[in-house]
Amino acid sequence: MILKLPKHVAIIMDGNGRWAKARGHSRFFGHIRGASKAKKIIEEGARLGLDSLTLFTFSTENWKRPQDEIRFLMLLLKKRLKRETRNLIKNNIRFDCIGDISRLPVSVLEQVQETRMLTKDNTGMKLTFALNYGGRQEIVNAVKNLAEKVKNAKLSPDDITEESLSDALQSSYLQDPDLIIRTSGESRLSNFFLWQAAYSEFYVTPVYWPDFTTENLHQALKSFQKTERRFGKTSEQLVPMPLPTQEMVR
Repeated sequence: MILKLPKHVAIIMDGNGRWAKARGHSRFFGHIRGASKAKKIIEEGARLGLDSLTLFTFSTENWKRPQDEIRFLMLLLKKRLKRETRNLIKNNIRFDCIGDISRLPVSVLEQVQETRMLTKDNTGMKLTFALNYGGRQEIVNAVKNLAEKVKNAKLSPDDITEESLSDALQSSYLQDPDLIIRTSGESRLSNFFLWQAAYSEFYVTPVYWPDFTTENLHQALKSFQKTERRFGKTSEQLVPMPLPTQEMVR
């Protein structure tokens, strides 16, 4: 049993292409298997009672990939969202996304907005896709918003704090991730949640995303359960000190 669940889990789903190549398949096949895996992990996250699950689905840097692969990824995203919207509703999962989705193909953007609308009243797990997302870009946009407020005399520079910048982020509706999981063995953030990851716990597994199972998810959660989250404090500060007894103060 997993006793101490993180409230917000974020996953960098890496390794689809390498998984496919190792098996003599095209990268496209790896992406198909990766999408099927996402469905299982989403459903397991909801079953376990996670408050939020964020999946790094398509980065701002992914536009540099071959055009035929990008077109395939967009088509796969559209079809999967359309197919799974009913299951999201059934499992009381609310879908949203972060990133500059305006650059998505029109048909994909329409499906994203439809899934958002149809699940907006769900009260269970918050599922967020990071689409055309980059952590640096999110921070730059937040700074621009604050600068505009200062320019229009709606905000004083002295009032800019960590909290106000966090509130200006597109992902401000989410609490910072407690746990960030990355598959395929790479140990870097790849421009994902750069601001929000300041005190996140990291779990890196060599397992490629298409091979990532619910058991692997449980292992990551159990690893999180063993961590001591001090946020700059000492271990002793986290343990409540006993109240002094009369003998102690004599």
